[in-house]
Amino acid sequence: MVSLRKLFSVAFFLVAANAAISQDSSPVEVADGVYSYGVGNYISMFVVTSDGVIAIDPINPGHAQGFVAAIKSVTDQPIRYLVHTHNHWDHSGGGQAFKDEGATIIAHVDAYNWMRANPHPNLVLPDESWGGSRKDIVLGGTTVELHHFGASHGHGMTIPLASTSQRVGYIADIVGPNRIPFLFLPDFNVAQLERTLEEILALDTDKIIFTHNSSPNPLQGGTKQDVADTLQYFRDLRAELDSGVAPAAVSLPKYESWRMYDEWLPLNAWKIYMEGHLGPF
Repeated sequence: MVSLRKLFSVAFFLVAANAAISQDSSPVEVADGVYSYGVGNYISMFVVTSDGVIAIDPINPGHAQGFVAAIKSVTDQPIRYLVHTHNHWDHSGGGQAFKDEGATIIAHVDAYNWMRANPHPNLVLPDESWGGSRKDIVLGGTTVELHHFGASHGHGMTIPLASTSQRVGYIADIVGPNRIPFLFLPDFNVAQLERTLEEILALDTDKIIFTHNSSPNPLQGGTKQDVADTLQYFRDLRAELDSGVAPAAVSLPKYESWRMYDEWLPLNAWKIYMEGHLGPF
């Protein structure tokens, strides 16, 4: 059973992360025309082209206002598009700041349908939705690929990939470098997540920006190795459970250096154990 100390640690982590996202931050250019922006535990990405800007993940109103200001600090080009990665309110809030700039808001149809059915004061319903496994946004000679690999986390999980001088991807929630996956894996289908991570590893990427990144320099992003490490973590955890170890007794010393190891490992273990008995939930 998880102790009260661990639960309080989780609560403090979440409060601190949410408090941080209203602070100011300067954007970082991670490749030609591709920038990361964020503070605290939430990082967004934007792509500057000769005909406008494509922004990814508004997070919430406070973050979105800073995000728009960050874009304007590096370019006079208008913000043409805002792309949602998935449905969850902590990523899809804040769209009004981009709507006010004249941006077209886009989400996968699975995310769009969920948003329409589950309104929130911070949520602006997207202007456009798209279906299937891929959509390309071509702007000013730059292509941003939107990839959807099916179920993994939330609805309509989208992996954007910008092609400039380098190929820079963006991943929300499903990989967090140097951190145990979030809490009790809410709204995750872990078996399908593992398949999705395999699909991401097959993409041609030079660099990846992660919404949640506990590395020393999170705005600089990471690589597919971070995806491979997360996939291996799930495989190791599943193997430990399959060997007969009880969820509360799981120990994976290989990952002890990852943030939230003590607090979240047993919760991850219980989630995977229960999925094995009940199916995804």
